Amino acid sequence: MSNRSSHSTVPSNRLALETTILTHGVPRDNALSLAQELAGIAQTNGATPALVGIFRGEPIVGMSDEQLREVLATPNVPKVNTSNLGVLMHRRSHGSTTVATTMELAAAAGVRVFSTGGIGGVHKGYGTHLDISADLIALTRFPVAVVASGVKSILDVVATRELLETLGVPVVGFGCDEFPAFYLRSSGAGVDARFDDAGELARFVGAEMRRTGRGVLVANPIPLADELPAARFGEWLAAAEREAKPGREATPSTLAALHRLSGGATLRANLALIRSNTALGARLAAALATG
Repeated sequence: MSNRSSHSTVPSNRLALETTILTHGVPRDNALSLAQELAGIAQTNGATPALVGIFRGEPIVGMSDEQLREVLATPNVPKVNTSNLGVLMHRRSHGSTTVATTMELAAAAGVRVFSTGGIGGVHKGYGTHLDISADLIALTRFPVAVVASGVKSILDVVATRELLETLGVPVVGFGCDEFPAFYLRSSGAGVDARFDDAGELARFVGAEMRRTGRGVLVANPIPLADELPAARFGEWLAAAEREAKPGREATPSTLAALHRLSGGATLRANLALIRSNTALGARLAAALATG
């Protein structure tokens, strides 16, 4: 795995950022500028950004703009999950990392904090078919603090929160008492504890990851000004679900329909929360580095 620097010069305040939002979450023409914007937010808040992805089969923690440009110029870049990572490395493919794989590679490189939009979780209809994201299992395997706006609103948010408890994953809220639901600040589910100070949060996260060797989910709600109206979002989601494709295409096809039906409102909300999560993740990484 490449860290783009020797072990002696790797900064301790690195913040992992994923590539999936760049290759699959926004129009390709906007991806490089978004990556640079998020890197700037990380730096402004005291962290060294480390974009995680697969470049010609090599896992990279700290992808360069040149490498990212090549990945973005490649059509149909596959998403990398923990099950196909080895295959894509073997075939020397490019790949964009999901939450679970970003955690795996970040942990291997000694990066302790990762900012994303929202984690995957339990899909609706789990009583009739089993569809649970590998993100939840990754939190039990890798000592990385994941800063996210809860779980994507298109999933079964309450069931996801319950499964996180079953798996023993600590879920702490930053400035909130309730588990957020991506585009929405409230879900009806709670958190294990609330923190309002990044320094105190860093002390807890650092101690907890050393104690357990597992991850911590830091729930950071979407900024109040960017939250979508719950009733309107419900209407968009119901329509999008009627258009959704089955199987692995269910989530991306639902999200694409949501963006279209909402006139881009869900995409704007997505960008707002990833900016907010990047800022908080950077503050946490900086505090962990000095603590």
